[in-house]
Amino acid sequence: MTARAKDRPRAEPVSKERLRLWLKLLKASSLIKDEVRRRLRAECNWTLPRFDVMAALARTPEGLKMSEISKQLRVTNGNVTVVVDKLVEEDLAVRVAVPGDRRANLVRLTSRGQEVFAEHAAAHEAWVNDLLGGLNADDVEGMILRLDHLTKSLEE
Repeated sequence: MTARAKDRPRAEPVSKERLRLWLKLLKASSLIKDEVRRRLRAECNWTLPRFDVMAALARTPEGLKMSEISKQLRVTNGNVTVVVDKLVEEDLAVRVAVPGDRRANLVRLTSRGQEVFAEHAAAHEAWVNDLLGGLNADDVEGMILRLDHLTKSLEE
């Protein structure tokens, strides 16, 4: 019997436990996101949306349409446009015409954008490692397996 089970006077219905799990997932995610957001601002003078757009572009060197970035990040095209405009202005990204489609552009990181993102991505990885430092390798592996299972069931 787990310590959590011993603390409860009676067994909760599984629906209550699932609700409790959802709330704990939200809290943990929010705490991590808030700290990463704070560190990005303090140490890089960046926003989390900017980091997320650049990460999507870094994963796809051939470029992405604005709608593809929006879909990957689950945000509106308007939000992406503001970030991309600023990246282009700072020579961190470029817009490239899509052959055969006059209305569409691909957004790509410039070589400078790739360098800057690589530096910030390394810092981001170190922060996440620090934030999750209380978990051992077995904890991490087990949580990844369970969250992959959850994600798969939610996507079906």
